[in-house]
Amino acid sequence: MYKNDKSSQGQQGINTNVLKQGLCTGCSACVNNCPSMEYYKDKIILLHDCNLDKGRCFTYCPRTPTDFEMLRRELFDPEDMVLEMGPFKGIYMTRATNENIRAGAQHGGTVTALIQLALAQGIIDEAILADNNDLLLPSAQPIADEDEVLEKARSKFVVSPTVSAFNRISRAGEGKIGVVATPCQAQALAKMKVNPVLEDKLRMEKLKLVIGLFCGWALDWHKFQKLMKEKAGDSKIKGMDIPPSNHACMEVYTIKGTIKVPIEEISNCVRDDCSYCFDMTCEFADISVGSARSKKGWDVDKGWNQLIVRTSKGAQLLALAREKGVLEFKKVPDKNIEKLKKASAKKKHACLMNLAQKTGNWDDLIYIDSGDPVVRHIRGMNFGQQ
Repeated sequence: MYKNDKSSQGQQGINTNVLKQGLCTGCSACVNNCPSMEYYKDKIILLHDCNLDKGRCFTYCPRTPTDFEMLRRELFDPEDMVLEMGPFKGIYMTRATNENIRAGAQHGGTVTALIQLALAQGIIDEAILADNNDLLLPSAQPIADEDEVLEKARSKFVVSPTVSAFNRISRAGEGKIGVVATPCQAQALAKMKVNPVLEDKLRMEKLKLVIGLFCGWALDWHKFQKLMKEKAGDSKIKGMDIPPSNHACMEVYTIKGTIKVPIEEISNCVRDDCSYCFDMTCEFADISVGSARSKKGWDVDKGWNQLIVRTSKGAQLLALAREKGVLEFKKVPDKNIEKLKKASAKKKHACLMNLAQKTGNWDDLIYIDSGDPVVRHIRGMNFGQQ
């Protein structure tokens, strides 16, 4: 049974309430904020004990108690709120007009094109992007040259220590920073931005852009690496993708061809903590991007992205992309918004069910306020008996 230890809001609280409870997302918000914690091979580890009663690790962690209603109020226009999937100014179907980007990036290459544009126009001076090594273990790299952005493209499916890289870079220089983030990483950045400790206030002003990635789950690197060795052997993996659910597989692209891995085997590699995630569409970003879905099917959809604009800053960047001819747009299918809302709501509901099961109490949802209006809305939806 989960027991919340409220005696420490420092490393001890993180260890007891997050790490030992299987809630750590690997976002790495605690790393490079605290010399006692480090990222190592897809895990957050404690290097030595810290006796602070309150610390940045606890304050910024996306799995410590979080006032999401306050974050939404501080960061977004209230009239844009859609309870199922966060702030919403518009939805679009997009892809990069540059064929080289489309060939080298994931799906339509929208994220790559937007980051290149933001760098070229001086909206940001560098972007923190995930990179892979031959062992499929992501790192996080600051990129200032727009020509290098494409080298970091394609989805990684294993968590990158992105926020730790932001912590390091934001202390080192004076430039404007953009981040490509997963939902848990974007939540951590939102907590850091809205409620920074005093010494972090100036560096958080350097965060000028967050492009979020839709995320259903991430993979445990240790399990996934073992599976890929079994499936691909010594073949170099160039990329991978998850087609719609009716395909029931992951496609792994190697130098020797495509390997289709049954989704059941991939599911066995999913991080346990992903069961407790409340966000599928990266609600705390300026722009959120995922794979496209339409009646035309996977052969067409895999070349496009679905994009949600959440902030005025995001709307301005998208308008600039249209003006500069960086992105191509096409009509969004009529039912896509409703389908996206339903999928997002189902993930939220599953998260709430799992948290309540963990604590044995619907009034104790660990890091989410049970009185949050989104929680009340999701619980009121027709998902069966609770």
